[in-house]
Amino acid sequence: MASVDLSPVSIRRAPVRRSGQLLAGLVLYGVSMAMLSRSHMGLFPWDVLTDGLNKRTGLSFGVITAIVAVFVMLLWIPLRQRPGIGTIANIVVISIAVDVVRALLPDQSLLVWQIVLLVGGITLNAVATAVYVGARLGPGPRDGLMTGLAARTGWSIRLVRTGIEIVVLGAGWLLGGTVGIGTVLYALAVGPLTQLLLPLVAWRSADVPRTRALEAQS
Repeated sequence: MASVDLSPVSIRRAPVRRSGQLLAGLVLYGVSMAMLSRSHMGLFPWDVLTDGLNKRTGLSFGVITAIVAVFVMLLWIPLRQRPGIGTIANIVVISIAVDVVRALLPDQSLLVWQIVLLVGGITLNAVATAVYVGARLGPGPRDGLMTGLAARTGWSIRLVRTGIEIVVLGAGWLLGGTVGIGTVLYALAVGPLTQLLLPLVAWRSADVPRTRALEAQS
């Protein structure tokens, strides 16, 4: 499979399409988080930390998601990472979406519905990740931390991501966050699914409508 260029591109390039793609991906990401949290069969590694803090503080899932994201962004400073529009939108949109959907979606106790939310949440998260990352409007706070550490240390993205998620997962578990089969399935499935979907949704410069070229010729 050919590599996909995911480097940030100015919002001035295809702003309507890419902004819509970014927003859709972030909303779906929040929905996927809510789905998995209501399945009670495990959480994404970062959400295990959020769940643990939620149980300790009583703050909503979305509020804690935003607070953690802002804290992670502070870690960008020594890494010389720069936020983009997608970075700020990531914090705001996901935190609102997850709280709204959790308010509408009840906890599930029947195994069949738990499995539906588990499988659906993991699949939707992969779709959402590919869509919002593919808009190329700047990495989310956690993605920026990962790429920044990799750039500064020379370690591989895989090694850095694995290390970060192990630390986050361990901290969340110690705080009482929910760890289950969903956590394991997510770790195994979301990477390959996202990689499979990215070439289908990633924005490319060739995707710019030809109207500019036509206008230049007129």
